[in-house]
Amino acid sequence: MKPYREMSREELLNLKAELEEKYQEAKAKNLHLDMSRGKPSAEQLDLSMGMMDVLNSTVDLKDSEGVDCRNYGVLDGVKEAKELLGQMSEVSPDKIIIYGNSSLNVMYDTVARAVTHGIMGHTPWGKLDKVKFLCPVPGYDRHFSITEYFGIEMINVPMTPQGPDMDLVEKLVSSDPAVKGIWCVPKYSNPQGITYSDETVRRFAALRPAAEDFRIFWDNAYCVHHLYEDQQDFLLEILDECEKAGNPDIVYKFCSTSKISFPGSGVACIATSPNNLKDIKKQLMIQTIGHDKVNQLRHVRFFKDIDGIHEHMRRHADIMRPKFEAVLDTLERELGGLGIGSWIRPRGGYFISFDAMEGCAKTIVAKCREAGVVMTAAGATYPYGRDPKDSNIRIAPSFPAKEELAAASDLFVLCVKLASVEKLLDK
Repeated sequence: MKPYREMSREELLNLKAELEEKYQEAKAKNLHLDMSRGKPSAEQLDLSMGMMDVLNSTVDLKDSEGVDCRNYGVLDGVKEAKELLGQMSEVSPDKIIIYGNSSLNVMYDTVARAVTHGIMGHTPWGKLDKVKFLCPVPGYDRHFSITEYFGIEMINVPMTPQGPDMDLVEKLVSSDPAVKGIWCVPKYSNPQGITYSDETVRRFAALRPAAEDFRIFWDNAYCVHHLYEDQQDFLLEILDECEKAGNPDIVYKFCSTSKISFPGSGVACIATSPNNLKDIKKQLMIQTIGHDKVNQLRHVRFFKDIDGIHEHMRRHADIMRPKFEAVLDTLERELGGLGIGSWIRPRGGYFISFDAMEGCAKTIVAKCREAGVVMTAAGATYPYGRDPKDSNIRIAPSFPAKEELAAASDLFVLCVKLASVEKLLDK
């Protein structure tokens, strides 16, 4: 079929009638499918069930240093957990603080601490007239929710195939002392699956902010989430690059096992400079006596080391890869060459980013919902839920079963076609 924009009005009207008939048939199937969030499937969660057996009432619950993990203490995490997440984060264990089950919680706490008490002696953000955050777009909606919740002004920064537009980042960071931070998902980004280039990472490390308390919020959520064993993206380690650039304090690096073990019962951490660690621990000593050390021990004894994590993630990839390829093959087969959408084929992560014709995303998502398939809300990948082009849609293939995913993908491309025809006929 030729591109939709090259069709005559009569051809578009005929196509619309054909698509509407198919859409009514799809609605009659009474589908109830959810592709809205990047949740692991039950099959993926089953991979970690052995974790429930490594600890029981008969085993020794002391760590390698003799700490009784049942009791109070060890503010920054047990030694083996810091070593394991250090390997995963590619940093030395002495640069890490282990937290609870969620890196999102750690990021929220980090912003909250800056708002109420400031960073390393600087004025608390909450006492300033204006605080701004840079937000690479499309990006992660929960990042944007945190900064919006604290009343921080968010500024869109377009993503490129190499990462955020660094010319714009450098300009804004160096010229405006109200710019206090930037959100980043540097590897297999949410939702596009882009990994920042070496040049981009080095430019981040070399930033010269107008604000001394500016921080890069480096959410390395998908550091081991490859889809292909022989096609893995590489990301430079940001803390090393910051030290080389003479900027050791400029970055907070976050990661967790949320989509590796159990999302509700993982282990999270922050990795950063000694100065930042000292600053964070002042608050942490007031907030807690220590996080769940039994869970930390459980993860260490199950995975053992980074090789255990990599082997575990290969099994995850075996489940995820066919789902991604099924969606991507459907997009290519049904929409390729029609000029009504574009997408990126990621090598890892949890999402597929789809860009519809301008002004069509909300309509597509609404049509999907009406026919029984729930998608991430249109606009969610932009601050304040406002996509200026109303075009980006995040597709999450992980949770549905393969058969459900096929049905959802077929309905999605049908809704893309129908919304696109309607848009062209309205011109």
